[in-house]
Amino acid sequence: MSGPVVGPDGLARCPWAASAPDYVAYHDDEWGRPVHGMTALYERLCLEAFQSGLSWLTILRKRPAFRAAFAGFDPARVAGFDDHDVRRLMADAGIVRNRAKVEATIANAKAVLALAGELDELLWSFAPAPERPAPVTGLDVPAVTAESTAMAKALKRQGFRFVGPTTAYALMQATGMVNDHLEGCGFR
Repeated sequence: MSGPVVGPDGLARCPWAASAPDYVAYHDDEWGRPVHGMTALYERLCLEAFQSGLSWLTILRKRPAFRAAFAGFDPARVAGFDDHDVRRLMADAGIVRNRAKVEATIANAKAVLALAGELDELLWSFAPAPERPAPVTGLDVPAVTAESTAMAKALKRQGFRFVGPTTAYALMQATGMVNDHLEGCGFR
């Protein structure tokens, strides 16, 4: 993997962002920027779980449908979903129709509401110190870290599902807990 690539607009970006316009917008406007708040973090957690085994581009393109199907990712509303809602979601071609992931999204909403503290506080407690050196190429970006492994274990202890260490690290990247924009990327 190489370092940043310069797009037609003259801006240097992480190489993965150059493959599709949806990636450019996500890379430039969201990825690696700090995200706070229960609903926003719950949404990212759910989308990362749905992405497991699939392309992130698939999830990005289905994101509006996911938001509609899961009540804007309002944990209080999703926690109230029942068997009828599971059937409705399994029939919705606009989202990824994986029963285990659908049921995990509902279970995770209940877990969010059952937390003693805030989801924000729990997730951000695993953010590593910001002094890490910038990755030079994609090969320098880990898939799992000690922090993401600890986050996954803590989430599982709280009743969350589909939150392994790789998913936890992707969440950390997506929500700005870590900055994995490559050295030389104009969005670092």
